[in-house]
Amino acid sequence: MKSRLLGNTGVEVSEVGFGAWQIGADWGTEMPKELAISSLHAAVDAGINFIDTADVYGAGRSETIIGEFLKERDEAIHVATKMGRGSAEWTDGYDDIAKAAEDSCKRLGVDALDLVQLHCIPEEMLKAGKAFENLEKIKDLGLIKHYGASVETIDEALFCVRNSSASTLQVIFNIFRQRVISDLLQAASRNRVGIIARVPLASGLLSGKFTKDHNFAENDHRRFNCDGQLFNVGETFAGVPFEAGVDLASEVNSILEDQLPDASLAQKSLRWILDHEEVTTVIPGAKDPEQTRENATVSALDSLSTESHSRLNQLYKEKIDKQVRGRY
Repeated sequence: MKSRLLGNTGVEVSEVGFGAWQIGADWGTEMPKELAISSLHAAVDAGINFIDTADVYGAGRSETIIGEFLKERDEAIHVATKMGRGSAEWTDGYDDIAKAAEDSCKRLGVDALDLVQLHCIPEEMLKAGKAFENLEKIKDLGLIKHYGASVETIDEALFCVRNSSASTLQVIFNIFRQRVISDLLQAASRNRVGIIARVPLASGLLSGKFTKDHNFAENDHRRFNCDGQLFNVGETFAGVPFEAGVDLASEVNSILEDQLPDASLAQKSLRWILDHEEVTTVIPGAKDPEQTRENATVSALDSLSTESHSRLNQLYKEKIDKQVRGRY
């Protein structure tokens, strides 16, 4: 597993991380705790040392399970969590931010958080700057080591780059969301802000496994938020309508069919992200240890060809960009 420097933190993390949303069991089939812990072990055994979670994932379930897992390992494992989403009571005030950090520390079983990220908080709150001021205060107290933000739009990301001391930005970045390349990556790199790529497979579309008649479970966000009914549509299928996304994934597969012949479309899609050196780490989820190991192998794969990158960019410009819905 190769590693990359996480922004201005001085910390090197695995370029493939472990996204722990599924462990929270907020959507789809609940992942049993034993399976979640075995998947985390598989991740670390494969060289992954970066885990991304949030206090809202399963109302603390994800953090709690990760905390139990950490007690079973001696390696240096860097856990990034998030705060500020899903609670009408949370504000950008010092007391709320400090309490959220303390609660996450307790669930994770640590004295200080490696990295805490504002979790897609309202844009007006983000741009008011008070949250960053209070994160600085609790950083000075030693409750957190570093902080950043998970955002929905490039405009929000650029605001953080230019107006805060955030060490990281978590953004939706995949073959279906390529505007990040031209509009954000260089600015972040110049300011030593690490990029964490989330929704890397467009909610599974870029695995190439779905057909248009696929029926998602009622509690799966890919069903109840397919058109942005409850939260930003970009979090589901990267904002692309499902049926259109199935066709587009097929076209992506055609472009990449001669690349990395032993790799799946999901692995090639993750490799595409890592071919952008400004990205620090990509955080795919995993349903079991086998999928975790498959994700981890992407670090060792050769880069996609320049021609493939060019063709995928052309596909994006001609067919994909106009399909992406929601603020981006």
